[in-house]
Order: sequence, then structure tokens, then C-alpha cells
Amino acid sequence: MVVKDRLRRTMMFVPGNNPSMLKDAGIYGADSIMFDLEDAVSITEKDAARVLVYQVIKAVDYENAELVVRVNGLDTPYWKNDVRAMVKAGIDVIRLPKVETAAMMNELEEAILEAEKEFGRKEGSTAVMAAIESALGVINVVEIAMSCPERMMGIALSGMDYTTDMKTHRYPDGQEMLFARNMVLHAARAAKISAFDTVFTDMNDIEGFMRETRLIHQLGFDGKSIINPRQVDWVNSVYEPTEKEIVKAQAVIMAIEEARRKGSGVISLNGQMVDRPVVLQAEQVMRLAKAANLVDEEGNYLEK
Repeated sequence: MVVKDRLRRTMMFVPGNNPSMLKDAGIYGADSIMFDLEDAVSITEKDAARVLVYQVIKAVDYENAELVVRVNGLDTPYWKNDVRAMVKAGIDVIRLPKVETAAMMNELEEAILEAEKEFGRKEGSTAVMAAIESALGVINVVEIAMSCPERMMGIALSGMDYTTDMKTHRYPDGQEMLFARNMVLHAARAAKISAFDTVFTDMNDIEGFMRETRLIHQLGFDGKSIINPRQVDWVNSVYEPTEKEIVKAQAVIMAIEEARRKGSGVISLNGQMVDRPVVLQAEQVMRLAKAANLVDEEGNYLEK
């Protein structure tokens, strides 16, 4: 079953041709691990990397991490073999790069379905996500986000490719990315799927990374694509709810439980009605709080 509603604060890229990094990828706590068969792998290593990732997926326990693979693009001779091998391995999500039209996702979906039938996997069990990397992809992002409603779990923005296509480059204030970020985010929300921001490649600029992460959190992105294990904790710290937010969410959850005990369809807190958006926000805060170990299993706040 394709899981659409789960925490995806971090999606960590792991080169598909690096055995030690593949083996250890699960120890850093990333919500999603993305094995890269595309840009991180040279042409001469494509087949070997595919076999290596297949073997690692079958052999290594990554516990609760969501497993994603970035296959090669539809304009290459490698992508169909990538899809067959990853479906056979039991990957959770296949990420297609350089998506510019809904038809590209439909072509990927057809190949996945064929592989699921071939290898005896449950039809529809392999999720997909699209990487938006060009002006055309941004313009068509709504149709892309809605192209595979039963399989699509998210869309991601690739800043380097996008800014190159726009004949500019990355700037510290991120203004060159603002339109694309908002388009990707709105498309994801309209399709009720996850939205991922682009990677931040300068590991020496921690301040810049944190500034960008705070921005995408403020905009409403589910999480950020990352390239280094150190960035997992940095992202998570931005997504941690405050004590005030947790206490408010706890009160809302208690009001929900009280209404259920009374058999009432109306939820009230301090004499005021609690509407659905407030409930959904409270549930998300508690999910984040539990993931950050800020509350116990019963949802009680843990003093630091």
C-alpha cells in the first residue's frame, strides 16, 4: 500500500555506487533514504550500481526509513532496467528525474505495473514521485502532481537544474527559486501529496542551510532533500514544534477525545468550537513532537 501521509522531513541522497554509504545509510535517522542511480553514477557504472542497490535493499534492514530510488531519466537506455530491478527488490518509491509532463509519469507507471506483474508484487504497491527540474516542469507541475493518483507520494524541486534552465544561479536570498517553490508546493497540496525542497550543496555554509530550511518550513514544505548525514539533525531541529505549540495541540487532542466520549460531533475548547483545520494542525504537531522525542507515547510533553 502506498503511504502518502507520513513524516518526510528529510530525504537523504545516497550514491548507488558506494557500498559503505549504502550499507550505513539507515543509521542517521533520515525519514526517507534515496538511492541514486542517476547523477551520482557514471555511465560506465550504471549496471553495477543497479545490481549493488538491489542487493543492499534485499540484505540491509533500514528499519522505519522509507526507501526511494532515483532511476535514470526516460531519455536514457537505463531506466527500464532500473525500474525492473527496483520493483523486484521491493523498493517503496521510484523517483523519476527531469519530469516535464504528466505523460512522462504515466510512462513510468506503465513500466512499474509491468514489473509488478512480472515479479509477483502487489499491483499498485510501488509508489512514484516526480523531480521538477525545468521551467516546463514547473509550468506543468499541477498536471504532473495529479498524473498518478494511486501511486504519487510526492514531488521534489531540483534547484541546480531549474536555475540553469532559467539562465541564472542560486543566490543566498533564494528569490530566483520563489516562484518554482510556490508552484511545486501548491501543486502538491492540491494533489494531497508531499512536497520536497531542493538540496543545499555548500556544507561549509551552515547558516545558509539553516536559513533556507527555515524558509521552506515557513512556506509549508514537508521536508528537504539532503546530501549529507549531518543535515538530518539540522532539518529536524527546524521542524521541531515549540513547547507552546505542543501544549496547544495536546489541548486540542484532549478536546477531541472528550467529544468522542460524549458522542458529540462538536469539538469545543475553552468555550470555542474547534474546526477541522485546527484538528489537522494539532495532529501534525503531535506527529512531529513524537518523532523528535518531545512527548511520550501518551503525548505528554517531556521536559528537556
